[in-house]
Amino acid sequence: YMYDRDRLSPMDENTPVRPTTRKGEVRARIADMLMDSVQKGQIDGLIARCADFYGPGRQKNSVVAQTVFERLASGKSAQWLLSLDHVHSFTYTPDASLATVMLGNASDAYGDVWHLPTTTQPPTGREWIEMVAAELDVRPRTQVASNLMLSFVGTFAPTLREVKEMAYQYDRDYDFRSDKFKHRFDFNQTPYEQGIKTVVEEDYR
Repeated sequence: YMYDRDRLSPMDENTPVRPTTRKGEVRARIADMLMDSVQKGQIDGLIARCADFYGPGRQKNSVVAQTVFERLASGKSAQWLLSLDHVHSFTYTPDASLATVMLGNASDAYGDVWHLPTTTQPPTGREWIEMVAAELDVRPRTQVASNLMLSFVGTFAPTLREVKEMAYQYDRDYDFRSDKFKHRFDFNQTPYEQGIKTVVEEDYR
């Protein structure tokens, strides 16, 4: 959320911090406070970031779980923001969990910012919906929410006003890179197809 919105493809640990939203500003301040304490020797710490996420376990805070997996599984149209044609990275939560443990046990990782392992060559919104639908064996029906629609509905639903604030992440490519982690650790990321298959098998069958 804190990265320069015009530098999201690709984005890595060196992407400029230039928040333009309330969420981004808060996260940037927290990150600055943490790393300042680390540099002063007051604490040992590191920052581990992931992209938007998905994974097994009916994750209620996962955008793609709510708008794609849950809706297609219940016979509804999948929902996507603004455009189906831009790529969008999602971090697989079992990968992120294991990687966080690995960072915590590596003394040389402290005092730095790390992107948790996220599979490269992310699908477009359309491809995400098609892959999930194929695994669920349903039609890839889709609804796309426009900025106008988000503004209108957000008038009545505060949660959707928050969604609109971050909607810029869907009107451009959102390509989250974790090369730094992969160069430091021996780690096999879960391909998107395998992650989707596991989510469907564990949560919807």
